[in-house]
Parts: sequence; structure tokens; C-alpha cells
Amino acid sequence: MKGEVVHEAEFGFPASTVWEIYGSIRLARLVVKSLPDLFAKAELVEGDGGVGSVLLVTFSSGLDYKEKFVIMDNEKRMKLVEGIGGGFMEASGLKKYVVRMEVIEKGEDVSVARTTVEYEIDESSGASASSMNTDTFVAIAEAVKKHLSHGGEEGTEF
Repeated sequence: MKGEVVHEAEFGFPASTVWEIYGSIRLARLVVKSLPDLFAKAELVEGDGGVGSVLLVTFSSGLDYKEKFVIMDNEKRMKLVEGIGGGFMEASGLKKYVVRMEVIEKGEDVSVARTTVEYEIDESSGASASSMNTDTFVAIAEAVKKHLSHGGEEGTEF
């Protein structure tokens, strides 16, 4: 069974500022720090954060998820990552899990972060598409907004 879920979040910041976080490994660091109820750890196990890099995410539940950075396009402000394994994919019956994050300029100080998840569930696994939603991406967008609202703009480490 194939499907897609999309989440859009509007930011009161320029697209370049929002992309500084969404378009880098800083996003993983921010979510671990800001969302400890969801994320326990995120570590770069291969690469430098660019195309070809592999990130291992451990959720607070104990499940892990491994993703590979397939596209990092700073000009278009678009990042594509592909799930390549881990307990999250197995438990969800996922054969395919691809996340596309885009930051779209809507005005001088307004942008939208659009996250699109394409997935394919192995029907023989007994898993259902009802577990595929945007809740995690809503929480991530809120964490990024909070970070930026508290002065965490370009170059600020966390």
C-alpha cells in the first residue's frame, strides 16, 4: 500500500534563515535537544551531513531509524532523505519511506516549510497506513519556530 502525507508550516522568518536549520544536520541536533519526548539521540554514522551521509535516529521509545541524505539542494532549499532501515521501519511495515523537506519563500520575512512523506507499507506485515501521519513533523516545525523566535537565527549553535 502506497501513500503520501504532507505538512506545511508558515514561519515569520526569511526562507534563508529557516533553511539554515532544515537544510543541515542542525535540524537533527535541534530536535534531540527540543523534543526529548520524541527523540533520544541522532548521530551521523557516515559522511559529513551532505549528500550520501547516513543519520541514525533513536526515538525515545527505543526504536531506531536510519536515513540517507539523497539530495541537498541549497539553491532550491530542498532536502530529500530516504529511510534505509531500523526498528521504526520494521515495526511500521515500511518498504519505502522518503521524506522531502522544502523551504519556500512567501515574502521578505515569510516562508513555508513543506514536508512530504512518501511511503509504501508491506501489506503482509499487518501494519496499516493509519500510523502514517504528520504529527512528528508538526512538532519539529514548532521546535524550529520556537528556536528561531528565541534568537536562534543563522550561525547560532544549540
